[in-house]
Order: sequence, then C-alpha cells, then structure tokens
Amino acid sequence: MQWQTDWGLRGRMALTMFLLFGLYIAFLGVLVLYFDSIALIILVMALFMGAQFFFSDKLALYSMGAREVDPDEYPELHRQVERLAQQADLPKPKIAVADSRTPNAFATGRSQDSAAVAVTTGIMNLLDDEELEGVLAHELAHIKNRDVMVMTIASFLSTIAFLVVRWGWLFSGGRSRGGQQQAPVFVAILLSLVVWVVSFLLIRALSRYREFAADRGGASITGRPAALATALMKIDSGMEKVPQEDLRGQSEMNAFFIIPIRSGFVGRLFSTHPSTEKRIERLRDLEREL
Repeated sequence: MQWQTDWGLRGRMALTMFLLFGLYIAFLGVLVLYFDSIALIILVMALFMGAQFFFSDKLALYSMGAREVDPDEYPELHRQVERLAQQADLPKPKIAVADSRTPNAFATGRSQDSAAVAVTTGIMNLLDDEELEGVLAHELAHIKNRDVMVMTIASFLSTIAFLVVRWGWLFSGGRSRGGQQQAPVFVAILLSLVVWVVSFLLIRALSRYREFAADRGGASITGRPAALATALMKIDSGMEKVPQEDLRGQSEMNAFFIIPIRSGFVGRLFSTHPSTEKRIERLRDLEREL
C-alpha cells in the first residue's frame, strides 16, 4: 500500500495545537489571579493532563461499555484487523467490542503502539464483511495519522475550562496574597467560558477535516472506497432506528465515532463530523479515480 502523508491534516493539527497552547498560557494567567500558589495550579493541571493522556483510551472504552476481546471470542474480527493493520504497516491494535445497538466504531490510544479499535455489536450485525473492513480501515487510518492523540491532548484544555465555568463559583470570596479582595470570580468564569468556546470550535474544525482524511486513508488501505461509502450510508440510516436513550448515553464520544450521534439543530450546527453525504461524494470521486 502506498500511504500518502496528508499534509493538510498535519498542518491543521499543528495549527490547532499552537492556538490551543496560546489559550493555555492565557488561561494559566487568569487562574494565577485567583489562586495563591502558582506551583499548585501547575501541579493540578499537570496531573489532569497526565491522567487524560495516559488513561484516555481506558476511559473511552469504559464510557462506551466496551471490553477488550481475544481471538477466541471474535476470531474473524481479529483476522480482519490484523490483516488491515499489516497492510497499513501498523502494530495490531487492541480490539474491543461494546454490546450496543448503536452501529458505530472508534479508535483510541495515545500512540500507535497503545491504540485500540472498538466496534459495537450493532455495527457488526448491520454491515457485511467488506463494509466492516472499510470501517475498520477508517479507524486504523486515524491511528496511522496520529490524530487520536492530538484530539486527546486538545480536549484537555477544553475540559479544564469547562470545570472552571461549572465550579468556579465555589471559590468566590477568596483573597489574594496581598490581603486585598480578589477581582470578582465571575470574571474568571467568563474568561474560562471564552476559552472553552474557542477550544470547542477549534477541536470541531479539526475533527471534521480528520474524518475526510481517515476516509481517504481507509480507502487506500482496502482499495475499495465504495465499500466504505456503502457502510456510511447503512450506519447513517441505522442511527435513525436506535432508541433515543441509547443515543443520549453515548453522545459524549461523538468526536471519536465514525458517524456522530446527532441531537437536534445545535448538535448538527456544532457537529464533530462533515455530513455523510459529503463524505460519500468524496469517496465516490476517489472510486472513479481508482
């Protein structure tokens, strides 16, 4: 397989991380105004970032109710992933299955060596072998592009800012080191809200482009763009048949799914994914080129 580096994706990942780093520094400056110990702030944020970086894969699998499975339980799934990983020149990732009617799949992990690919029982029942391989190849393309790691790091600042927005009022009434009354805490909460919104939008812009990149990468791995296009159509249609309580329970993982769980107008407006129609159109164009 001839893997072509997607410089558009790499450039966007670099720009996103650069902009988020700038926000990170500004955010630290705001927090310093309201807490006495700079060292404590840095320590707490370092612990949060370390926990998110090293345990994000386990948390993602846990939040989906997915468990790692061995070849005896799902031999064909293991064979498919192993073959596709060899074609993509990747170490075989861990494989997890979630007992869910929602037809979906996602990849997680901080590196190519620690990656995991998870699928639901719903998607395995919905797709045929070629279509499922297209989906698995799409997830392996995320791992190959290393965008899962970037998304994990990028979501850290958004998480911290959201926590300040939600719980900052608990710190009202504190005093600065000089004994003077601190500036109103609502100012810090307002600035944290701005940081959260900006990081939220940056992450979604990156997420939408990385889905196109993973579609192209997955098609390159299998050599069958049409199979992935058909799979996307089936998954999109299958979402409409899933009970709403199942969709709401998994909506926080939208950025990592192959097809997002939509929730009303706002959910579509700030979607983590491009429309399925656009993705299919690009895959059809790629099929014609091949």
